[in-house]
Amino acid sequence: MIDRAVIEAAFSQAKSYDQYLASDPARAPGWVDVWNRTTLDESQQAMLGTFSRTMHVLVVSGMWCGDCVQQGPMLARIAAANPAIVMRWVDRDEAADFSARIKLCGGGRVPVVVFASEEFEACSIHGDRTLSRYRGLARRQLGASCELPWVQIPADESAMVLQEWLNEFERVQWMLRLSPKLRQKHGD
Repeated sequence: MIDRAVIEAAFSQAKSYDQYLASDPARAPGWVDVWNRTTLDESQQAMLGTFSRTMHVLVVSGMWCGDCVQQGPMLARIAAANPAIVMRWVDRDEAADFSARIKLCGGGRVPVVVFASEEFEACSIHGDRTLSRYRGLARRQLGASCELPWVQIPADESAMVLQEWLNEFERVQWMLRLSPKLRQKHGD
């Protein structure tokens, strides 16, 4: 895993979601469109509302990336549901030193999400796509057709992708809540 000092340094230089979108106004409308289509149902909001441990979440992304456009606003919507989720964004190419440490399948893929504790200890690295996203892409690409990167993903696939990201946020929150080190620190 990545050293906590490396995560903390990258996090301190990262941008908020709004700052990240403002870094490329020409591409931001696609992100805003997905944000507007992304909603959390009552049970998802209730689950996120139970989070009590601070969770630092660093998203390595690219404004130009189709998967980032489809999944990034989902991540931002999740983070907006609870202030215990402190999310920041870095551009993969601008944060090349950090990005080089989190290659997936040997490449600089995006989006990649680094989940860390309140003390910036690494808890999980997840990306570049969820299982549902990979299944959808495989159905469309492993054969005669090829998906265009800017095409909206089907609503049912989008809902499954959102739920899978929620599951990872919940998994990390339980890791933080049940951590003996953090339980001792917080007296719970």
